[in-house]
Amino acid sequence: MAAARPILGLVALFLLAGGILLQFLTILSGATQGSPEDQFYFLQASTGGIPNARNPTRWTFFAVCGVDGSGHNANCGAKKAALPFDPPRNFMTTTNVPQQFIGTHKYYYLSRFMFAFYLIALFFAVVALFTGLLALCSRLGGYLSALNTAIALFFQAITASLMTAWVIKGRNAFQSAGFTAHVGVKLMAFTWTIVACFFIATVLFCIGGTVGRDKSSVRRKRSTRSNRSRGSFLESGVKDDYS
Repeated sequence: MAAARPILGLVALFLLAGGILLQFLTILSGATQGSPEDQFYFLQASTGGIPNARNPTRWTFFAVCGVDGSGHNANCGAKKAALPFDPPRNFMTTTNVPQQFIGTHKYYYLSRFMFAFYLIALFFAVVALFTGLLALCSRLGGYLSALNTAIALFFQAITASLMTAWVIKGRNAFQSAGFTAHVGVKLMAFTWTIVACFFIATVLFCIGGTVGRDKSSVRRKRSTRSNRSRGSFLESGVKDDYS
């Protein structure tokens, strides 16, 4: 059973590393114009008639972008940490902006918290990746990696839920106002795939921590209990002889 621990640890590390790669691809969207980052976005909507807006407009992790003739992100605005999805704020106007976005902070807070939780999930995932090396050779490393991955999973699941909420609601709001809008399928798939990767990695790290227990220590414990039992029996026999 001990031989199974490094195999489980390697599979878990592979899934964990894959999830971290997808996290970086998501987080860096809008931060660079290079490929493949220029293909990733959360939401795209036609915004013709809205002053100061690109048409169509794409919301990425770090910037609001337009679209070039190849269907890639282009003409991105200023890069901002925790960029909110809030069309009146993004375009600095309420003219022709769908009514659902006006007078509410719902979308603002959903997107801002999503960005914060994404970074927290990334932090614990990276920590788990380093402790995962210990999981290859020790049960304690497996449990410690499982704990860190589980924390990353918790925040990533919240992130995925918040992202899905504002993206779907935002798309529906644009469509109800007569604009064309659709979800960025790649980042949506990335975010939920990360959740699946972290979940499976957590389970594998836990299993790796339980398998391969030192059988000799179990035998020693059993032997110790057996010797104690014999000793108690002999002592009781001696006492009976002298009584």
